[in-house]
Amino acid sequence: MQSSVAKPTLPLAVAALGVVYGDLGTSPLYTMQVIFGGEFHPVPITHDNILGILSILFWSLMIVVTFKYVLFIMQADNKGQGGIMALLALVRRHLTSKSRWLIPLGLFGAALFYGDSVLTPAISVISAVEGIQVATPSLAHDVVPISLVILIGLFAIQKHGTGKVGALFGPIMILWFITIAILGVINIAKAPEVLAGLNPLYAVLFLMHNPLLGFLSLGGTALALTGAEALYADMGHFGKRPIQLAWVGAVLPGLIPSYFGQGALLLLNPKAISNPFYLMAPDWALYPLVALSTMATVIASQAVISGAFSMTKQAIQLGYSPRMEIQHTSGQEIGQIYLPGLNWTLAALVALLVIGFGSSAALAAAFGLAVTGTMSITTLLAFMVVRYEWRWRLVPSLLIVGIFLFVDVAYFSAGLIKIEQGGWFPLLMGAIVFLLMTTWKQGRRLLADRVKHNQLPLSLFVEQAGSMGVPLVERTAVFLTSHPDITPQALLHSLKHYQCLHRHIVILSVEALEEPYVPITDRLTVTPINAQFTRAHLVFGFMDETDIPHVLARSEGLVLDEMTTSFFLGRESLIAVPNSDMPLWRERLFIAMYRNAGSAAVYFGLPANRVVELGSQVML
Repeated sequence: MQSSVAKPTLPLAVAALGVVYGDLGTSPLYTMQVIFGGEFHPVPITHDNILGILSILFWSLMIVVTFKYVLFIMQADNKGQGGIMALLALVRRHLTSKSRWLIPLGLFGAALFYGDSVLTPAISVISAVEGIQVATPSLAHDVVPISLVILIGLFAIQKHGTGKVGALFGPIMILWFITIAILGVINIAKAPEVLAGLNPLYAVLFLMHNPLLGFLSLGGTALALTGAEALYADMGHFGKRPIQLAWVGAVLPGLIPSYFGQGALLLLNPKAISNPFYLMAPDWALYPLVALSTMATVIASQAVISGAFSMTKQAIQLGYSPRMEIQHTSGQEIGQIYLPGLNWTLAALVALLVIGFGSSAALAAAFGLAVTGTMSITTLLAFMVVRYEWRWRLVPSLLIVGIFLFVDVAYFSAGLIKIEQGGWFPLLMGAIVFLLMTTWKQGRRLLADRVKHNQLPLSLFVEQAGSMGVPLVERTAVFLTSHPDITPQALLHSLKHYQCLHRHIVILSVEALEEPYVPITDRLTVTPINAQFTRAHLVFGFMDETDIPHVLARSEGLVLDEMTTSFFLGRESLIAVPNSDMPLWRERLFIAMYRNAGSAAVYFGLPANRVVELGSQVML
């Protein structure tokens, strides 16, 4: 029994190293440098300060990553899926009128993730490339151009998918963690007294003796936790056990020696703060280490870019985002997708960040705020799961979650001090994405109300259809609608323009459920109305592929001939009006989003040569 479980777990754990731990695993590149040598509130390099910071780093990794995410939060899965959107869908089952505020809060946490998706590639790659100025100081001016070339190349290859390259991610990250662990151990051996930092007393003493400095230093130590949310977000791809095994077996044993090795180096040579990560290595190893670091940071960047694609797909299916063009880059793995519009938007923002900030130290001020904000919101949502899904008692729920929330809020509040230095960026980006998501959701609800108002009930149309005396075309028509009890506008316009009806008419409604997957055998419900009309209801999970023809072809309750079936879609032309349920400026924003939304035919996988779109005007 044990061996049968171990066989699939180990390869998945290796794969998880590349996808899940890329961001968290490359944090040693810049964390210690920012804490002790950053531009804002650097910690003086003294014996006690170094031990205090190392103690904070170690116990932060243990509390936030090991205890909170690896052992606790990952138990709050939505049918095997994790991440803040999946958690939000899980929490909604238990919301009351007093706790509805958690929905916009969860959405803002998801919006902050997009800030992380821009900041991670920028700071990771530029911090790796900065190693060349350690090896060859004259190349310092080339750091930004080289970083831009690497990043633009990374975004350019997204359309080809990551299937082939992905097989190399795990082994490269194994080499990465082994390398940074060895470098750390070599330096620890020169100053073994740094191991005293494993004692939590040094963290307590540092914070007690330097309360203001200690609080400000949390803005830097938070960088060691970036990527922790990915453990939970990618749980559906790898499962709990492989992610847990990768953390215990490779990531934590690599990170701790690396941080403590840099601390040992600073004890012996405070001037090494210029770049303590690269200065741990001998001169002959600098260029190979730069190459390995660059590969590791590209992998870290790939992980958050893929995460942004996946989260956007979830947001579309849950009704928080307009449809976008989604390309599938693998015939075997449904999770490998590419969104061209989002990809190049992220690329432009990343390039602007690299040019605007110019160094990893400057970018660090903006980085931690997005991560700690999302982590804090995840903890709040987890309380609802603990209390109402797991049915824990109130006291243990508050105690366990309260400890995690205290740490999260401490880190987040420390990051708020850096708003002026760059922390404004993830908050601004999160606010913009949040505004767009809530506007789309509210606008769709308003549009549905307008379309539904004063429309013809389907039952009445079906009753009158037999007595209309219009010709019948010996074909099948499938009319997509959001309201299965209302006659689709496309059906009324078809009758008006063509003065005929199809022999077989299917009224098809599509619904996205707040669960990740729905078995294909359970997705379609078919209800015959009479010999001519049939009502069909199709459901998808927020991780499912929205391929309507594929589901219809596999259904036994509805048999459609490809050559004689047409799909009819309604396309509303929206007009903003004052004194509506939405402010006029927000109506216009929604209309702009609606006009630029992707085609429903493409999104639902409908064959282009069998789709008919009929339009109508709607006053919002």
